[in-house]
Amino acid sequence: MEPCRPRLLAALVLLLVMPLAPLLALPAVAEDFRLSDQCPPGFEQLGGDVCRLATLYDQYGSLRGRGVGGTRTGLPPRRDGFTAQQIDLGRYLFFDPLLSADGSLSCASCHDPALGFADGRGRSTGLHGEALPRGAPTLWNSAFLQHFFWDARADSLEAQLTGPLYAPEEMGNNPADLLAALRGNDAYPVLFRAAFGDDSGPIDTAQVYAALAAFEASLVSLNSRYDRYAHGDHSALDAEEIAGLNVFRSFVARCAECHTPPLFTNQQVAVIGSPEPPGLARDIGAEATLGSPKLRGAFKVPTLRNIARTAPYMHSGRFETLDEVVTFYNGGRGHAVPEGEALQLHWHIVSPDLADHELEQLVAFLGTLTDERFLPRVPTQVPSGLAVGGRSAREAPTPTGDAP
Repeated sequence: MEPCRPRLLAALVLLLVMPLAPLLALPAVAEDFRLSDQCPPGFEQLGGDVCRLATLYDQYGSLRGRGVGGTRTGLPPRRDGFTAQQIDLGRYLFFDPLLSADGSLSCASCHDPALGFADGRGRSTGLHGEALPRGAPTLWNSAFLQHFFWDARADSLEAQLTGPLYAPEEMGNNPADLLAALRGNDAYPVLFRAAFGDDSGPIDTAQVYAALAAFEASLVSLNSRYDRYAHGDHSALDAEEIAGLNVFRSFVARCAECHTPPLFTNQQVAVIGSPEPPGLARDIGAEATLGSPKLRGAFKVPTLRNIARTAPYMHSGRFETLDEVVTFYNGGRGHAVPEGEALQLHWHIVSPDLADHELEQLVAFLGTLTDERFLPRVPTQVPSGLAVGGRSAREAPTPTGDAP
């Protein structure tokens, strides 16, 4: 601590001798909320405070690696190049209920960092407390995804976020009211200029979408025990977990055909024949997006990253545990499809007939995909003054000592 003392004393002297008038002239909110000029952990800081993700997977060129589910596998293209200030502005927006029509919901209400950036519900609840048709997927590693929503109807982060923002049954807002709320706030015009430049003009929707996309693209999870194993540390997994990885990669179980490392998704849609919760009609999924009857009941293959944190599972939360999920896949091709329902199941859906101990090994392996070391800091307050979003935000296992 000794080397810091002279700088601390100098700063205190400066505060004592400098005129008070310039300080008093600053908007109070500009003193309360400042955007970080440091990139999130895991990102290199380039000129102009531009942030670029750095990962050991960048050393691998192939997207398939060594065989199906190979560990030495490269990553697909990513969203990158946002500035530190844009990412931090997106963080405030993400947790601020000001973005919803009545100030009751934020993005974090359904994508809670304490719950794997999902919400712990089989079917999310919207503005009026009613259950929505589907659950909230995790946002981890969104920077790498090509399609969004369970039915793959959006092809960018910006296109995705307009859905919940403006859907009447979700956040219920509209562009005009959203901009009016942000422009009329004491803090946000200052913060947007800091993120997009003094000549960026009044806040517009493109800036709002870009800031939220910047924050979501910074949510990277690639440092689990599995990843340490993949990069050569064979002590990172125990014998049971390695056996589970071998089952996962095998041509019997074929899990890696769709949940392909290192993202643990192939980014395609697939018809797997998962049953709906009791009382719900068949959700046609990507059939509506692509207009193809062959895709009736097709949904985007989700990432398995942090899967142990995002129960319940499937698009509408049909299964409560990972044991139930692997048991479903082991039950035989089409075993859960109701009689008379014509679904064209994906060809990778087979009848593996795994033994009980192999199912246990699979679940053990899935637990090695948990990595939350780069969880963002949850703000202690947001510029609107409303309660910080996310039902579990104050219990999230993240540092909350930022200012604010």
